[in-house]
Amino acid sequence: MKVLVLGSGGREHALVWKIAQSDKVGKIYAAPGNAGIAELAERVDIDVNDKKKLLEFAIAKGVDLTVVGPEAPLVSGIVDLFADNGRRIFGFDGRGALLEGSKVWAKEFMRKYRIPTGGFAAFNDHCAAQRSIEEGTPPFVIKADGLAAGKGVFVCETREQARNAAERMMKAGEFGEAGKRVVIEEYLEGPELSILAVFDGKDYRLFAASQDHKRAFDGDTGPNTGGMGAYSPVPWLDHALSEKIRIEIIEPTLNGIQAEKISGAGVIYFGLMITGEGPKVLEYNCRFGDPETQVILPLFKGDLFEVLYEATGSNLESVDFENSADSCACVVIASGGYPGPYRKGHRISGLEEADDTGCILFHAGTAIRDGEFVNDGGRVLCVTAVARNLNDALEKAYRGAGMISFQDCFYRRDIGRRALES
Repeated sequence: MKVLVLGSGGREHALVWKIAQSDKVGKIYAAPGNAGIAELAERVDIDVNDKKKLLEFAIAKGVDLTVVGPEAPLVSGIVDLFADNGRRIFGFDGRGALLEGSKVWAKEFMRKYRIPTGGFAAFNDHCAAQRSIEEGTPPFVIKADGLAAGKGVFVCETREQARNAAERMMKAGEFGEAGKRVVIEEYLEGPELSILAVFDGKDYRLFAASQDHKRAFDGDTGPNTGGMGAYSPVPWLDHALSEKIRIEIIEPTLNGIQAEKISGAGVIYFGLMITGEGPKVLEYNCRFGDPETQVILPLFKGDLFEVLYEATGSNLESVDFENSADSCACVVIASGGYPGPYRKGHRISGLEEADDTGCILFHAGTAIRDGEFVNDGGRVLCVTAVARNLNDALEKAYRGAGMISFQDCFYRRDIGRRALES
C-alpha cells in the first residue's frame, strides 16, 4: 500500500513513524515533510493547501490512503475534493472541520447537543466586544473564531488585558480573518485533559489520554504556543471520570456528527477542563493534536495504517485497538523567541547522542544545510521517551533533551511535574 501524509511538523513525523511500522505499507510520501521525515518517507514539494496538486499527485502515484495532518487543509475542504474524485482520505469534510475552524460553530454545536462547556458570547463588532468586557467580571477567555495555529487564545486576568486582546484581534488584525470575529468565554478552572478519538462515522476508538503544556515557560507562564510538551497517560484520570467523559461528552459528540450528516472519518481532539462541576469541553480539534500525537502513538500497540484505512471504510470494528500500560513523555525544544519572531539556520548538535539514550526524536522544524541539521521553525524537535512509569519517562526525555543544543534554543523544565506531585 502507498500512503501520502500531509504536513511538516512533529505530529506528521510521528504519524509517518507509526505508519511505517505497518507490514501493509510499502511506500510513504510526505508533502512537504521535514528533514527528519525524509529518513522514512519520500518528500514531495507540494504545499498542504494546494488541494488540486495533491489530488493530481495521489492519482498519478496510485496512493491508497492520504492522511491529513494539519487543520487548514481540512477546513478548506480537501476531504470533499478527494472523496468527490474517489480517493481514500482520512479526515473530516469541510463542514465537520468547522468544529475546529470556527469556535462559534463549535460552541453552538455543543449547546445544540447538550455537551457541557463554558458559557460564551460571539462578537463581530469590536465596540460590542469591548462593552461586554466592561460589563463582565474578570478573568476572561478571549478566542479568535478561526484558525490561529494554537495562538489565538488569551486568558486575561484583568479587563485591560481583555481589552488589549480584543483590540489585537479585531482592530489590529493580528490573526487576519481568523480574528475578525471573537468569542468571549466563561473562564473555567481545573486541570486540563486531552482525549483523541478516531471516528469512522458510526463507531469510535480512544487513544490514551494525555496532557499538553500550552504556555511557553515554566509554571504555565508566558504566551500560548502550539504546545511545549506532553505526557500520557494521565495518572489522575480514573475509571469513573473516564466513563463520565465518555457518556456526557464523547458519545453526544458522535451523535451530533451523525445528526449533522458530517461525512468522512477522522480524529476528534477533545480539549477538556475538569471543573468542580465536572468535565467540560474547552475546544474541539478535528485532527491529531501536536504534541499529543507524539506521546499517544508510541503507546499505541496496533497497526495505525490499518486503523486509519479501515476507518475510512466505516469498519473500525474490524481492527485491534489497544494502548500500552507504559508512560510516554515529550519535551519540545524551541527556537529562542518562539512563539514570537525567531531566527532560523542555527546548527543543531547532539542529535546522535540523544538518540543513543533511547529517546525518539520527532522533527518539527528542522532543515538540512550543508549536510547538517539546522532549526527551521519555532518548535524544532520533540524529544520523546517511553518507560514503565511517568517519572522514568520524563527523566529519560529530559536526559535526551539536555544533549541537544543550538543557538538560543530553550525548553520547559517542568513538563509533567504537576502530575508527579498529584
